[in-house]
Amino acid sequence: MRPRSRWRALEIIGSTLCFALVVGGLIAIDPRVREQVTSQISSQSFSTWGGRLTAAIPVLVEVARSQSIDHAPMVVFGLVAVVLVLFLLRT
Repeated sequence: MRPRSRWRALEIIGSTLCFALVVGGLIAIDPRVREQVTSQISSQSFSTWGGRLTAAIPVLVEVARSQSIDHAPMVVFGLVAVVLVLFLLRT
């Protein structure tokens, strides 16, 4: 594996883990998201996962929006921290 492709793979893995962490946090915090996820997982038909995912995305977006409004100072702090880490990694 070339060095650049290794970094690319690590970036993809890191992005996937961060997305899973955010969704997991939303599931842990908000009962609306928890209900959607448990209802989607508890049904036995896995053939309509695409439809179920598209139905759950608006709920996730609305919850993320309301949580970010409720906790605006922490969101700003987190965004600044991410930007600083990105600048630190680039140098």
